Amino acid sequence: MNKTEHTRVAIVTGASRGIGAQIARRLAGDGIALALNYVSQAGEAAALVAALRAQGARALAVQGDVSVAADARRIFEETEQAFGMADILVNNAGIMTPTPLADASDAQFERHFAVNTRGTFNMLREAGQRLRQGGRIINFSTTALALDMPGYALYNGSKAAVEAFTRVFAKELRGRGITVNAVAPGPVATALFLDGKSEELVAQLAAMAPLGRLGQPDDIARVVSFLAGPDGGWVNGQVLRANGGVA
Repeated sequence: MNKTEHTRVAIVTGASRGIGAQIARRLAGDGIALALNYVSQAGEAAALVAALRAQGARALAVQGDVSVAADARRIFEETEQAFGMADILVNNAGIMTPTPLADASDAQFERHFAVNTRGTFNMLREAGQRLRQGGRIINFSTTALALDMPGYALYNGSKAAVEAFTRVFAKELRGRGITVNAVAPGPVATALFLDGKSEELVAQLAAMAPLGRLGQPDDIARVVSFLAGPDGGWVNGQVLRANGGVA
């Protein structure tokens, strides 16, 4: 490494398990130092950090609720104290609780938009001030937006805003060499997706893809790795629907 090079630093929100944890593993394999954000899964986050460190990676766990502006600020501050300025932000944290719109409670509405929308907004706002020149921002949307499935109105609404943020923020960061994109997974075999679904429904959803299976966390982590790396540098302001051809 010459004097002008540095180890790139990534913040991954919602990184204690599922897609977020696999993204962390993949980026660590790319030689990136990791700040792994979690809300309540302290044991899982600590275990992942220990595993990454055992493989020679630089990693730390940072507790924080991205829907709280002060927590979002602190996530960046703790990252900077440990590793220096962040180069990459992966806004993976999110919730999904399918409920017909007419049956949805105020609390369900507030929670979806607090985590999925305000959480992304809080982290983007900090990144706009703190991300290193030439950085990468990867937000998370959903292929559910293209499917219009009953029960997903709140989830889709919260993620539609994320897609709007992505396109506009890419233009607002003109001159800093920072790309802003979103990944929109289809059905992926994680606890978030599988929870509460029957085997029959899971099989039905898997069959929607021409490739004939559910996505796996590493399918999504590979897309994030591409967008975060040098080969993805000319992709900007886009939503990549990583879904095996579902839509």
